[in-house]
Amino acid sequence: MSEPPVITRVTGHLGHITLNRPAAINALTAEMVALVARTLAGWSVEDRVRVVAIDGAGERGLCAGGDIRAIHADAVSGGTASLEFWAEEYQLNATINEYPKPIIALMDGVVMGGGIGISGHASVRVVTERSRLAMPEVGIGFHPDVGGSWLLSHAPGELGTHLALTGSAIGAGDGIAAGLADHFVPSARLPEIIAALAESDPHQAIGATEPPPADLDRTWIDECYAGDDLTTILDRLTNHPHPAAQAAAKEIATKSPTSLVLTLRSLRTAAGLPNLRAALDEELRLSAVMLRLPDLAEGIRAQIIDKDRRPRWQPASLRDVVPGPA
Repeated sequence: MSEPPVITRVTGHLGHITLNRPAAINALTAEMVALVARTLAGWSVEDRVRVVAIDGAGERGLCAGGDIRAIHADAVSGGTASLEFWAEEYQLNATINEYPKPIIALMDGVVMGGGIGISGHASVRVVTERSRLAMPEVGIGFHPDVGGSWLLSHAPGELGTHLALTGSAIGAGDGIAAGLADHFVPSARLPEIIAALAESDPHQAIGATEPPPADLDRTWIDECYAGDDLTTILDRLTNHPHPAAQAAAKEIATKSPTSLVLTLRSLRTAAGLPNLRAALDEELRLSAVMLRLPDLAEGIRAQIIDKDRRPRWQPASLRDVVPGPA
């Protein structure tokens, strides 16, 4: 008998959910989303469970995202399984955000894409010295979904715009500075924290320590990423004297032009929406559109399937992107 892809147990007053596909860095499948959703629904009305913790099996990370290969198969075949998966996944993201009991997300190691959706909307989000957080979707012809548009659009200044358009991975200090996490603890303390959560108040159990300093410099980020015009943003980055700004421009130039345009619009729209659920509704509509555009299948092919890292974007230039109706 193989182990289940999600392990759940109750110890004391702690409900503990472990994503359990360590060989795939716990990438989410439809089955896993359904299991987590069903578990949370049951625990929401179980008096014994007063707090929930979510972590990932293995040493590599909480969750590397969704099952990208399955999405690629859908994109090239014209299937609809991805649409059903996203609808269930985004509903889970909203459930986590609105849950009636504290949810503690242990964001150790790799936390990307769908992993941010599982953890970024939790009540208490804990990072470690091993945490690597990212929403890298523009690199595969997609957009920051799973509530990524909401989280990134509400980051201080233009930090979220920088993270969305570059797809950059950040550590614990920047994760807290960008509003994607709340507390820092050394990874060696995670088993101790899980044990303490079964008996004590979450904040007492966590006992966070001083996080490492943030590396991202808002002085050039806020200046360069302001506004709604992507060409202007790229010009500012390219011509800015700070080397990190110029590096960001070069990184953005490798991403899907269509994804960049739609992602910037998505972030600016999300900033004006009333809540996460409204942002998730907008994201689902955008995901349905992007599933049928050529860049998603091509981006996954280049990064995950063939791994040649040479995507042929259509169109290949920002000036040729027709953004379509708002």
